[in-house]
Amino acid sequence: MTENIKFDEKGLICAIAQDIESGEVLMQAYMNAEALEMTEKTGYAHYWSRSRKKLWKKGEESGHVQQVVSMSFDCDRDCVLLKVRQTGVACHTGAYSCFFDFLQGDKERIGAEMLGKLQRIVLDRKEHPAEGSYTSYLFEKGIDKIAKKAGEEAVEMVIASKNEDKEELIGECADLLYHTLVLLAARGVSLSDVCTELNKRHS
Repeated sequence: MTENIKFDEKGLICAIAQDIESGEVLMQAYMNAEALEMTEKTGYAHYWSRSRKKLWKKGEESGHVQQVVSMSFDCDRDCVLLKVRQTGVACHTGAYSCFFDFLQGDKERIGAEMLGKLQRIVLDRKEHPAEGSYTSYLFEKGIDKIAKKAGEEAVEMVIASKNEDKEELIGECADLLYHTLVLLAARGVSLSDVCTELNKRHS
């Protein structure tokens, strides 16, 4: 596991944790050889604390553990990427990701990771119903209601595609994607399940 890895002069390698569902970068930390081995052995992220000078399992106190789905090195083998299933939040501030201090770029141009964020919201409404929440209302009504709404939104998107109004199509597609996520959650299917199937077809 640790062969040909370019540890720095302190015996550490940069480690980046990424949400397997949404693609969000969650945090950056460091690993030594022992942390890499424990991560591989247990299936949960372990890091080396430079301040405390000790090995630590992510979430050992908070319960916000990171189940590691895959590990890969960059081309120079001096950085490791962990794709994880995050329990709770990744940041000690209480934010889901540590990377929330926006510096540059268009905040409005959100990428596909928004689907992962939306999936988390949908699942939270399923597990913790909230009064006045439309999502909670759909789960309460059951699969027939959810499927009916998804079907209606699909038809509305097709109709919008026949028009010249780009914003209308964007809106209807957003409605369809949202109701599709609710439908998937109702049946215990995740985005990664669907993406895995797409990858199989591509392969």
